[in-house]
Amino acid sequence: MARPSVSANDISRTSPARARTVNEAEIRASLEAMTSLDADAWSMPTACTGWTVRDMVAHEVGQFEELPKPWLMVTRVHRARRTHPEMGALDGHNASQVEDRAEASGERLTEEFSRVAPKGARSLARMPAPVRRRIRPSMIFPEAKALAEDSMEYMNSVLLARDTWMHRIDMSDATGTELQLDAHDREIMNQVLLDLALGWTGPSCLLDLSGPIGGQYRLGSGPPVVTLRADAIAFARHLSGRPPHGELIFEGDTRAAATLAAARVLF
Repeated sequence: MARPSVSANDISRTSPARARTVNEAEIRASLEAMTSLDADAWSMPTACTGWTVRDMVAHEVGQFEELPKPWLMVTRVHRARRTHPEMGALDGHNASQVEDRAEASGERLTEEFSRVAPKGARSLARMPAPVRRRIRPSMIFPEAKALAEDSMEYMNSVLLARDTWMHRIDMSDATGTELQLDAHDREIMNQVLLDLALGWTGPSCLLDLSGPIGGQYRLGSGPPVVTLRADAIAFARHLSGRPPHGELIFEGDTRAAATLAAARVLF
């Protein structure tokens, strides 16, 4: 029996109250994944160009560390202008995060993540909602202008969990460890699909996504002219610009399929 499809535009944006639960759940899931790694896993290359698992976690620690201490973010951005003039503000800043913990072991990074990630998420959640809505990340990172919403509210409700989640997927891909999925993963995936739908100007499509957090979703209006069949995690990887690590099958109009294949969502 075919699963009923829903319009991806009808997915509700994660509320601030729900975001707190999702952020905490993703921090726990990521910490469990880090704790399970053996010594050799930390040097494995990831889908993030030039980063090992260790580098990627160093970046994550830096991200959460900056939430209650935004001056650290500004300091790293300014430093990157000198040390990485060839990079954009965001990439240079991320490189500075990794460099600040260049000598840290996987064990130390795991301990730091366990300490700073919950504090960082709580500090963002405690910021008054009107303030979160007014502050524009693009004031520091011009790349943020391309986000579905250029606000700290969007950072709190969507991006904080999404970025951490995708790096947990990167960790699983790099090390071959099993990816654990539950209800909070579905919430994160749904927000990816909502952002895809909000920016979609192409023809009507049907996304037939398999796996524990899959489902059937429509993009556009009217009868679909192309259907994508893929595992939900593979599609998320693809939308982020990473290799899908799974087959994406397009059925129907070839031009529409090419448009859908070219779609991206910022992570």
